[in-house]
Amino acid sequence: MGRVFVAGSINMDVVATADRHPKVGETVAGRQVLYFPGGKGANQAVAASRLGARTTLIGRLGRDSFGAELRTFLGDQGIDLGSVRDADTHTGTAIITVAAADNTIVVIPGSNALVSADDVADVPLAKGDVAVSQFEIPLPTIAAFFRRAREAGAVTVLNPAPALEMSGELLALVDILVLNETELGFLAGVELSERDEAARIFDVARQLQARQDQTICITLGRRGVLALAGREEV
Repeated sequence: MGRVFVAGSINMDVVATADRHPKVGETVAGRQVLYFPGGKGANQAVAASRLGARTTLIGRLGRDSFGAELRTFLGDQGIDLGSVRDADTHTGTAIITVAAADNTIVVIPGSNALVSADDVADVPLAKGDVAVSQFEIPLPTIAAFFRRAREAGAVTVLNPAPALEMSGELLALVDILVLNETELGFLAGVELSERDEAARIFDVARQLQARQDQTICITLGRRGVLALAGREEV
């Protein structure tokens, strides 16, 4: 069985809870503050490791207390952190307020913004491995990572979230694209909603498909998942 290599973000999520959100310029008393390891890249690596895959995470952490805590947590999950380098800035952080079942989120990329092509240059990818990424690190870094993966015969998997415009070159490097209907509509330049039927979603996915052998998986929440596997609709 091949290894899983994840190039992506590592964040500390700082969650403050309160009875209501403050108005602009207002201070309200909160109930508690909680700290959770996060970042889409780190979450992908943890999921892969817990499923039993030998997993390597490639990314950056700041030389601060959050960085130290996250490095300890991820190591305890059995993830290889040999490619997680220090950065001369703060660790990526998400500030989340939760009140009345709603939330607000401010994400500060910090060290994640410094993950570069140099960080993925020496990753020992081989045939049968899986290279995974998302859009919380610079897109040129993802492109460099996926070029190396395809040259090595590895499978590339991309979750393009948060949704950003991406080049046709990067899209063509992706073997398996995993996204929701909103992200699919954004990337295809078409408006989609949860009311759209499967046939409509498949039509849009086909417009986005960069290669005939590319697989696009569209997650639909409680409605399940659709997949366009080459020309086959699943």
